[in-house]
Amino acid sequence: MAKLGGSRMNPTRFHKSQIKFFIILTAVAVFMGLPILFIILQAFKPIDELFAYPPKFFVKNPSLGNFKKLFQLMDTSNVPISRYFFNSLLSTGITVLLTLVISAFAGYALSKKKFRTKTVVMEINNLALMFVPAAVMIPKYLITYGVGMIDSFLAHIFPALAMPVGLFLIKQFIDQIPNELIEAAQIDGAKELQIFRNIIIPMTRSALATVTILAFQASWNSVDASTMYISKEKLKTFSFYLSTLTTTGNDVVGQGMAAAATLIMFVPNLVIFILMQKQVMATMAHSGIK
Repeated sequence: MAKLGGSRMNPTRFHKSQIKFFIILTAVAVFMGLPILFIILQAFKPIDELFAYPPKFFVKNPSLGNFKKLFQLMDTSNVPISRYFFNSLLSTGITVLLTLVISAFAGYALSKKKFRTKTVVMEINNLALMFVPAAVMIPKYLITYGVGMIDSFLAHIFPALAMPVGLFLIKQFIDQIPNELIEAAQIDGAKELQIFRNIIIPMTRSALATVTILAFQASWNSVDASTMYISKEKLKTFSFYLSTLTTTGNDVVGQGMAAAATLIMFVPNLVIFILMQKQVMATMAHSGIK
């Protein structure tokens, strides 16, 4: 039997034997994309379709009414909308950057350095993976209060820097870097920062991209800091502001605005995931998480 490049099981060019895989994967992709499509369609449904029974998946008469009502309600705020949006952008950007720096340096130290409490620190980090966010709200508040960050912009950033899954993923990647490669660089006279910048960072790019997505989603969507730590309106975030707008006391009107607000908050998460999806797939393939 002739081969069309590569093996019959894994040809390098299209082969009719691959058709069944295309059919299966297309069906899976459509099924996985339905929640995203639902979020988009829900935002454009008029009130009568939002509360139709039986409920309909697709929208018959798409409308921008939900967005118009949401923006009209925004105009009644004493604090400019741009202020909330700027707070979200700034806090999310700083949180993502610091999370990457902390996770990368800590992952490198726990993977390639030797010190007495190395095993204990890693076990504590792995133990932290077991706790849901609600279980650590009180400890986070006590620590934030203790360091004097209540009603401070840093309250958006400081509690979010502890990301056990980020440290775990990056350490798993660095574990796969041969020690001989680092030793060769040291013999050539490379400093620790040079090794970290020129060897560790390029070889863990996929893990860093995944941590970027996780940190972005956690910070961008979070309302915890604005709810628990901050009382000054000018320091609160866009996600918190949208959540308060959709609580109007009128459940019918509020549902439409909630659908529009959900789409607005969802779009940045979708965009950043699409831009970094290749790195995410590489992380899942090489980090030992199946």
